[in-house]
Amino acid sequence: MTQSIVCEHATKRFTMRYHRTIKQITIAAMRRQQISDTFDAVKDVSFSIEQGESVGVMGLNGSGKSTLLKLVSGVMKPDAGRVLTRGRIAGLIATGAGFHPQLTGRDNVYLNAAILGMSEAETNRKFGQIVEFADIGRFLDTPVGNYSSGMFSRLGFAVAVHTDCDIFLVDEVLAVGDRPFKRKCMARMDEIRSEGRTMLYVSHAPASVRKVCDRVLILEKGALGFDGPVDEGIAYLKYDDDGDDVNSEDSEDVDDSDEELGADI
Repeated sequence: MTQSIVCEHATKRFTMRYHRTIKQITIAAMRRQQISDTFDAVKDVSFSIEQGESVGVMGLNGSGKSTLLKLVSGVMKPDAGRVLTRGRIAGLIATGAGFHPQLTGRDNVYLNAAILGMSEAETNRKFGQIVEFADIGRFLDTPVGNYSSGMFSRLGFAVAVHTDCDIFLVDEVLAVGDRPFKRKCMARMDEIRSEGRTMLYVSHAPASVRKVCDRVLILEKGALGFDGPVDEGIAYLKYDDDGDDVNSEDSEDVDDSDEELGADI
């Protein structure tokens, strides 16, 4: 089969600076105090993903999951090793990424679509579907700087899932959505999976990873600790399903009305 994503000994290093001003740095240097330090957010990670595979990325907070997704998307470049991808990449790697806070939701649909590689004609053709999926009502024509994180997520995900792509990346998009939106997202990701596209899905929710993924990568302090079947990976993490409400029926669905969305602004 054709390889869609290849990660070879990828490392991404960041610098932590303990002092902000020249004066503070000078004083610290005179006192022989540490001025900065480096750490590896992603450390010597290697894996390959075949075309059409759906792979979950799991791990505790700060384990390097989002950084890895940014390396795959091309937003960041590794400091060592390499990350190779085949085809067009789309997805949502951060809530509100690519949005301009002073522009309306309508304008940001076109802006974000252009960033993802869609032409104006393609966006015009899919605009109705995007707006229907986002379901933010009259707030489409208000500045997105006033949106809640949930509304950001709705609009960003709506644009991403209507982009024709070979690789689809999702980073915790379900964490800020209400129950009906989560179900809509999961249904759409099932469709993307059935279309034979490659999916890389970051999540803390075991049930949703089981539902859409064939395999899981687990990061531990930047390093790849596990690469294999989903159930074995979840057992490796010692995660349980109690906190995952994507498929739970314990509480009633939330009504997605304009009034409730407006209360978040």
